Amino acid sequence: MILLISDLHLEEERPDITRAFLDFLAGRARSAQALYILGDFFEVWIGDDAMSPFQHSICAALRTLSDSGTQVFLMHGNRDFLLGRAFCKAAGATLLQDPSVVRMNDEPVLLMHGDSLCTRDEAYMRLRRYLRNPVTLFILRHLPLRSRHKLARKLRSESRAQTRMKANDIVDVTPQEVARVMQQHGVHTLIHGHTHRPAIHKLQLGAQAAKRIVLGDWDRQGWALQVDEQGFQLAAFDFTPPA
Repeated sequence: MILLISDLHLEEERPDITRAFLDFLAGRARSAQALYILGDFFEVWIGDDAMSPFQHSICAALRTLSDSGTQVFLMHGNRDFLLGRAFCKAAGATLLQDPSVVRMNDEPVLLMHGDSLCTRDEAYMRLRRYLRNPVTLFILRHLPLRSRHKLARKLRSESRAQTRMKANDIVDVTPQEVARVMQQHGVHTLIHGHTHRPAIHKLQLGAQAAKRIVLGDWDRQGWALQVDEQGFQLAAFDFTPPA
């Protein structure tokens, strides 16, 4: 069995999500061969050198899972793209490139965070190209911590304001881009997060059937995709929300 999750947006201000995730690690994930976390694991990440006690506790919980025999894989999201190899080493996790092709149920499966598929959001795509540039990443990682905190707050505030003003189709994936990347990588199954619109979409790529599976965000409930001999099963589970 393989489990895939994304968009937990872990932060101290949401202890309910943290409790649900820790319960998930101590329970269901212990039975999995592998756990894939496809981005936006943390609400914000300003560098491995700036880990808070809260983030250290999450790292330790992942390490416990990894040491129990479950492989752990992490992928960058748009909130935590500065997550680095030092964190992954401490957590016993492997950092995956976005996109990555892995084999599941004896077929190649394309894994992505999903933000790069939203090509109609031209302003965001410009910002993404700038922030993911290796030169920009080097500069960001070497800024003073105070500057990184200030920049993270600014980007979060602007992102929330702009998302509220954009049409729904702008912040969703572009169908033509989905088809393009799936054909480029030679797959008929794509799994991603980012959009917070959990669903299994049936597609047609040329003469062959395909599917795009969107992982859900953790807010009022959790979401996980289970891959086993029964196929790809996406389901929500409840946890206690904040008062």
